[in-house]
Amino acid sequence: MIHDSGYQVAPVSGIDYRVSAMSLFFQPNIQSGSLFLDSEESRHAVQVLRMHEGEEIEITDGFGFFYSAKISEANHKKCLFEILRKREVQKKLFCIHLAIAPTKNADRMEWFVEKAVEIGIDHISFIHCQNSERKNINIERMEKIAVSAMKQSQQSWLPKISPLAPFKEIVKEKADQKFIGFVDLKNPTHLKSEAKIKGDYLVLIGPEGDFSNEELALALESGFKKVSLGANRLRTETAGITACQILNLINA
Repeated sequence: MIHDSGYQVAPVSGIDYRVSAMSLFFQPNIQSGSLFLDSEESRHAVQVLRMHEGEEIEITDGFGFFYSAKISEANHKKCLFEILRKREVQKKLFCIHLAIAPTKNADRMEWFVEKAVEIGIDHISFIHCQNSERKNINIERMEKIAVSAMKQSQQSWLPKISPLAPFKEIVKEKADQKFIGFVDLKNPTHLKSEAKIKGDYLVLIGPEGDFSNEELALALESGFKKVSLGANRLRTETAGITACQILNLINA
């Protein structure tokens, strides 16, 4: 298949395709002609990995493509490259959108973003709830962590990271299957039993103090189903990872 850019594109079937063992670099604007690594990526390639002109590197644009390229100028501030091959990875047949209330400890949210991206997630939103202890989130920091996790796990799709939004706005988001994780002894239905394969999922994960009864009622009125994530009481970030893993496993 020939892409609009004129480069040969090799479609990759399945979702388990990974690049070679070499380091993966990120250039989101490669399709618009930005054939260079940014300063941070350039420093890593030239100063840390000591790569030279003529060496091959692997790059992703975060939009489903891998590129095999050759370094044409090994500059630690702006490393130039030439594209040799371009390979497309088909998007999955399901989409995981997880909306989570940020924890008081920012490190725990950073850990969640890193691990969720490594496991496989498409969209992370942060929600402000009545019982939330944190009212702000460093989106730029979270996006950098997501890029790093994408490269570490050698994926070609970069998840979307949305800024903090009120609960009442998040429940308006559209999805084929919508769930709210809620600690409730009268809630025996587990997410793994309720979720159906190959869908667009939206899962709400509450703060340390859980969702309020008003928020639960609003979610149920908006088409969400109340689900359990297991018998154990989980921290917010652990609940998020659990939901993410469950949805990936039922679609494996």
